[in-house]
Amino acid sequence: MRARALSAAQLDQPALDTVDVGAGTGFATEGVIEHVDAARVTMLDQSAAQLRRAQAKPALAACRKLLGDAEDLPFPDDAFDRYVSCGSIEYWPDPERAIREAHRVLRPGGLAMVAGPLPPSGRAARWLADAWMLFPSRADYVHWFEAAGFADVRVLTLDAPWAASAGDGAYAVAVAGRATRTGAPAPSWSEAVPERADEPWTVRRLVRFAAGSLAGALFIPIGIFMKLRARRAPGRSP
Repeated sequence: MRARALSAAQLDQPALDTVDVGAGTGFATEGVIEHVDAARVTMLDQSAAQLRRAQAKPALAACRKLLGDAEDLPFPDDAFDRYVSCGSIEYWPDPERAIREAHRVLRPGGLAMVAGPLPPSGRAARWLADAWMLFPSRADYVHWFEAAGFADVRVLTLDAPWAASAGDGAYAVAVAGRATRTGAPAPSWSEAVPERADEPWTVRRLVRFAAGSLAGALFIPIGIFMKLRARRAPGRSP
């Protein structure tokens, strides 16, 4: 899935200045540096602990690592040739703002690729998903890219890891677009709805927190079960 998603970013030159937003421990970055010189790659994440784990990986030692927010990137305009983000958008409070930031930091003609989940098709799975984090629709992704000013927006469907065969189930998408000069600027922080990090712990919030935590935990055994079931399916090689 990582290789298929990154193919949409067209990492076709070692000298491409590339930023991986929401890089975490560097799983996607490891795929990026298979094609781009690690010294030209910047990893950005909100978690210092995650970046420390990335720093411990010898292959990523040459990558620049920064603490930062996807919705307020600490880079000047036109700083990069490629923008990559895998498995991070579902945690962004304001995805549209973050996509506008992606457009701002890209040079005209540069490519942005964002890989993220799609809403599950089953009713129970969708309830679990919605209780856990953001699962945008395909139309949402396209709208955010086009609203930011990206041209030639393309959507690559990624099958579920447990799909019995190719095309058996849309699990996620890799959306890519080319930066232009017509991108609308991201709104200033004064125009954005502030996050309530200091929101009091009411009973309602506690219930939502518990439900979301449980939903997230359930995705792990459910995913393992479905993967094992797919491997045991007739005609499926292990």
